[in-house]
Amino acid sequence: MVLDKDTAKKTAELLLQINAIKLNPKNPFTWASGWKSPIYCDNRIVLSFPPIRNYVREHMAKQLEELYGKPDVIAGVATGAIGIGMLVAEVLSLPFVYVRPEPKKHGRGNQIEGFLDRGQSVVVVEDLISTGKSSLNAVKALKEEGANVKGMIAIFSYGFDVADENFKENNVSLYTLSNYEHLLQQAVDTNYINEKELKTLQDWRKDPGNWK
Repeated sequence: MVLDKDTAKKTAELLLQINAIKLNPKNPFTWASGWKSPIYCDNRIVLSFPPIRNYVREHMAKQLEELYGKPDVIAGVATGAIGIGMLVAEVLSLPFVYVRPEPKKHGRGNQIEGFLDRGQSVVVVEDLISTGKSSLNAVKALKEEGANVKGMIAIFSYGFDVADENFKENNVSLYTLSNYEHLLQQAVDTNYINEKELKTLQDWRKDPGNWK
């Protein structure tokens, strides 16, 4: 769910501008899951463009505080959201931790890196939501350490039904700066894609696992 439509539109515009999001219906990408996809999103590229990086961090910090109040700690999901999570924590003058996909197999075996006290309130920062599994894995790890997870905010979501179901099932609130709907609208408005390509992208979104 997006909080502000103007921010969603502008974020989509900026992500397209720097090719953080690439649309290529004619030559689909192959995801790690094996899915064929006409879209590929890598929001880590945002960190390489200071004006856009600043836009994302300021609006994410503002929306986070509006949605959840000021938590005790900001948590970024490794690895994609470590950078943006740190920037948001800096804007809000809050401590920062990040969550690994699994505990380290050496040293102290940490899954959460940084200082986190039991009972502290946490908002999780993500860069991208697809199915939501890795994001919710981070929430689970935080809760197991005694954190009070207030919710999550991300840069972009594909808006898959399976993600909505996963977040609902785990009772985790999710908001994003932008999403697939606003991205497609922006791409059409700027002639980034034509009507035929729009239909391809819409069809993929309905059943990405079986799309060819």
